[in-house]
Amino acid sequence: MNARTLLRLTVTNPASAVYLGLVGASVVFEVVVLLTASDPGFVGVWPFFFTAPVSLVMVAGVEALWGMDAPYWVLMVGLAVSALLQSLALGATFEALRGRRRVGRAA
Repeated sequence: MNARTLLRLTVTNPASAVYLGLVGASVVFEVVVLLTASDPGFVGVWPFFFTAPVSLVMVAGVEALWGMDAPYWVLMVGLAVSALLQSLALGATFEALRGRRRVGRAA
């Protein structure tokens, strides 16, 4: 599997694009709320929910390495990696189901 295939599976198919758009929108919403609201509440958990379960494993790994004093940027890098890994999984699943449908139609 080359880099072009990984990019295609991660970003350019419809399922991955919608998923990454949803995660991106939740991050933008979080930033807007944090900059404008006096009490943001639990708005910061939505990006982690959208990227679960991979993001929860990443957070557990960061906490095991740094403890509760982990820098904020490390959590954000973990969130980005989680979103990309899940997008790759979605893209691979989408392509597998689409390929199975094409094979069934050809028969």
